[in-house]
Amino acid sequence: MTQTSENVTWLTQEAYNKLKAELEYLTGPARAEISAKIAAAREEGDLRENGGYHAAKEEQGKQELRVRQLTQLLENAKVGEAPAADGAVAPGMVVTIAFDGDEDDTLTFLLASREYASADIETYSPQSPLGTGVIGHKVGEDAEYELPNGKKASVKILKAEPYEG
Repeated sequence: MTQTSENVTWLTQEAYNKLKAELEYLTGPARAEISAKIAAAREEGDLRENGGYHAAKEEQGKQELRVRQLTQLLENAKVGEAPAADGAVAPGMVVTIAFDGDEDDTLTFLLASREYASADIETYSPQSPLGTGVIGHKVGEDAEYELPNGKKASVKILKAEPYEG
């Protein structure tokens, strides 16, 4: 899954189905479960000193935030459209870079939303400093991005291919 500057999210069909199933669970069975927890805690008496009630309400808030995130994500989703394999770095691509021109010091990562992060490959957000620095650059070009300390760092784009996973 990747995000573009137009706020469109590209998803594989598998990722879309997974997120849609999570949303359906959260708006169905999970809401019923949390409502039952809150109702049970209310029956215990004074709500000001009821730890179970406050924990359930906090859980409900987190759950509703996730529902809003998933709803927005799925509303802006495009399914099955991979980025072009034209050598230009774009969200949805696996990118290999070399730091400061040292082709022995490389990093390969998926340029995508954190929702798509997996153990198989490191994921960097298109909105991260490195992500914004490399987007639009072609293989062989140098790109610059800002480090957290305010200094600039330079990388060379070695490879940019659409993510196949």
